[in-house]
Amino acid sequence: MLRTLLLLLGFLLTASLAVAEESQEAKGTHGVVATVHPIASRIALDILKDGGNAIDAAVGAGLALGVVDGFNSGIGGGCFLLIHKADGETVALDGRETAPAAAHRDMFLRDGVADPDLSRKGPLAVGVPGALAAYEWVLGHHGSKSIAEVIRPSAKVAREGFTLGADYVRRLKSAEAKLREFPGAAAIFLNDGHALEVGDQLVQKDLAATYDGIAQHGIDHFYKGPIAQAVARWMKERGGLLTESDFASYAPIPRVPIRTTYRGYEILGFPPPSSGGVHVAQILNILETFDITRLSAADRTHVIAEAMKLAFADRTHWLGDPGFAKVPRGLIDKAYAVKLAGKISLEKASPVPSHGLPPKADEEWFGKHTTHFCVADGQGNWVACTQTVNTTYGSGIVVPGTGVVLNNEMDDFAAQPGKPNAFGLLGADANAVAPGKRPLSSMSPTIVLQDGRPVFSVGAAGGPTIITQALQAVVRRLDFKRPLAECLGQARIHHQWQPDRLLVEESLDADIQRALRAKGHQLRPSKGIGVSQAMARHPDGSLGAQSDPRIEGSALGY
Repeated sequence: MLRTLLLLLGFLLTASLAVAEESQEAKGTHGVVATVHPIASRIALDILKDGGNAIDAAVGAGLALGVVDGFNSGIGGGCFLLIHKADGETVALDGRETAPAAAHRDMFLRDGVADPDLSRKGPLAVGVPGALAAYEWVLGHHGSKSIAEVIRPSAKVAREGFTLGADYVRRLKSAEAKLREFPGAAAIFLNDGHALEVGDQLVQKDLAATYDGIAQHGIDHFYKGPIAQAVARWMKERGGLLTESDFASYAPIPRVPIRTTYRGYEILGFPPPSSGGVHVAQILNILETFDITRLSAADRTHVIAEAMKLAFADRTHWLGDPGFAKVPRGLIDKAYAVKLAGKISLEKASPVPSHGLPPKADEEWFGKHTTHFCVADGQGNWVACTQTVNTTYGSGIVVPGTGVVLNNEMDDFAAQPGKPNAFGLLGADANAVAPGKRPLSSMSPTIVLQDGRPVFSVGAAGGPTIITQALQAVVRRLDFKRPLAECLGQARIHHQWQPDRLLVEESLDADIQRALRAKGHQLRPSKGIGVSQAMARHPDGSLGAQSDPRIEGSALGY
């Protein structure tokens, strides 16, 4: 499973970490945006220039990414939206996919053993998509434009096509075999059974028609009309579980953001079924007990890695959909963090045999894959959104006539508690499959406040490394005051408890790597760990945005 994770993460890397110093931060006073693709960033910026607010622009970016970055995300998947409005209101909207009504705990077991292929590709892998419903909800409650206004620019791109770059083709080729199994997908993304090449035009006429239908008829075109009907027919013929009723009954859920503090800043994160907000907060609480600015680089890296291990052990046991599992509020309790920090030795890597026991454990929490984007406007509205279809091209399914890549989010459940998923993550009963349940996610949209105003935001793509990417960017910004390019560009590490190995980017200083090995860490070098986007408000009031230098992303401002 670790090999699988490394391969998946490796496809996220296209540029040397050395370009971090050269990457340009986008600046502006009226608005900024950062996405993984210049077309999506341009559409978002144009919406801002046309009088839209950050919510309008973010939805426009998300819909555009479904066209130009469809191997990562789109309306066939889900999203988490974290918003801090100019008036101080915070919004956390859960657009996560749900298990079909006919789903059941043992649906992926064959002869008592989980068959990973069933949850990763094909008809049983698909959860009910939630992104489009979430976008319509935030526009209706907090935007100034309609879904028709913000979707039409992306429909035009899908209809007319766009030129494929190296990033897209690399990911396309990695999924070529999977796409070949599904004629609807192969007809769009392959040419005579082989991936399109750099410089080719990708035209998606069916997706354009779907977007046009949504513009004309609203999201009922997707959830209660021809798209839901086509998907349901396809699934019924092939043993899938999704029905028209599953689509019609989907609804996004407004949730209460996680709030914690770190060295005088307030940290807003996304609550369960995200594990990201919980564990970014938990790791920051642990790190707050150390004066990490005075530690050597090697000791600091070691302490961060040890804190990651402790948090991911808790993730495995405690986290799940709060509508089905009792997620302890005490995971982000400061006293619990002090207790966990006491298990960290500066001299050596310590074993973490199991999860901890946070206070109030019996109380319910009320409160390269994938893509993250962020938008801020001049009025003070900030949006951090992470959206996904899970692994590259999701389930591999595009139902003919729809153009929509369907997710394989059912693999984010614990198909068999105690067995790893595609990212090597273990899960427990809290994340077992159940009808209508939302699978646990690592997506971690994060907004940092100072005196009630946003000063930094970050989010990432890359499976479980999303959590640790966001964590490291926050530390670099708040503890070390690094510019955005360095917050994202400096070498990253990742530890997820099991397997007990520390992923390190190859660019990490060789002396630090030697010191970590001497402390007992089992290092696994990686060319690249994930992709992040970030925003900041500077002391003069201006805004900045940065796309990860590891990819050909795009940050714009005006």
